[in-house]
Formats: sequence, structure tokens, C-alpha cells
Amino acid sequence: MNTNNRAKSATRELVDRTGKKAFNGAANKLGAIFLAVAAGLVALFLAFPAPAWSQDKARDDMQVLMDKIKGDKRLLVSKNMELTASESKAFWPVYEEYQKDLNASNQRIGRLIKTYAEAYRANTLTEETAKKLVDEFVSIEKAEAILKESYVPKLSKVLSAKKVARYLQIENKIRAVVKFELASEIPLVP
Repeated sequence: MNTNNRAKSATRELVDRTGKKAFNGAANKLGAIFLAVAAGLVALFLAFPAPAWSQDKARDDMQVLMDKIKGDKRLLVSKNMELTASESKAFWPVYEEYQKDLNASNQRIGRLIKTYAEAYRANTLTEETAKKLVDEFVSIEKAEAILKESYVPKLSKVLSAKKVARYLQIENKIRAVVKFELASEIPLVP
């Protein structure tokens, strides 16, 4: 099943026995698989760059993939938020701003993976490099927590507390699946 069909299937599976939309385990796994696969591809793309003659094509392909992921993620969030028209009008600009800020974190993660992959491939991971990688990892985690905290008031201005909690829960589940996929693909430090 291709990534697009998996996302569509996951969206259809978001209706539980009571008829309410749910972010259950099966839907979570299927709905976020496109993100996990893409995150893995992005990490591999960053860790193992293509030869110079094909980098422009690879960069264009990666941009198409990232645009698709953003659209599919937005669809998944939309299907699970149950927003009214007025909530929707106010929520999506905040969502887009948050995604833009999360992208900076994602780029840092990509650079971290690339640095580790280069050292791992060359079998040159020193104590000093390992310490720098750990420090950067912890810094990224802290920055993500601060970013999330900074968006709670913004989200609270446009959504009820329950819907803010729902959105953060959805966002957390998606990011957890992506991080799980990345962790399963990245070898342990030798």
C-alpha cells in the first residue's frame, strides 16, 4: 500500500464504534506512517547525500515529498479536531505558524542525524563528538518543550482548553511516531 493510500485508510479508520472521531492505536499507526517513512527518508537523504550531479533532482523530489507530508498531516489534524467554522478560521493560522517553528527543530534534528551518520560511517565517533551530539540532542528537546509552552496561550486564544489539549495530543502522537521510526533506523553508538 502506498503512502497516500495509507493516509487515506488511516483517516477512514478514525471513526470508532460510537461514531466519534478517535485517534486510536490503529489509526495512529497508519495515519502517521507517512510521516515516519518521510522522516526516515529525510534523515537518510541528509545522512547520505546524493552525488553532486543529482542533488538538484533529489532536492526537488524531497521538496515534493515534504509538501505532501505537510498536506497529509494537516488533513489528519483537521479530521480529528472537530473544529467549528469560526474555530477553524482562527486555528489554522496558529497551526501554520507552529508548523513553521517546528520545522526549525526538524532541521536541527536532521543536522544532528547527519553529523552522527557521518561519524558512524567513517567510524570516527570520538568522546568529544559524542558529547557534542548529546548536548545538541538535549538542547533540541528543551527548545521543543519551550516552543510548545509558548504556543499554549496562542492556541488558548482561539480554542477551548479541551481542544487545545486535543491538538497538543495529536501533535505529540504524530511526533512520537516519527521519533520512534527515526530511533528504529538509527544504530546505537558503537
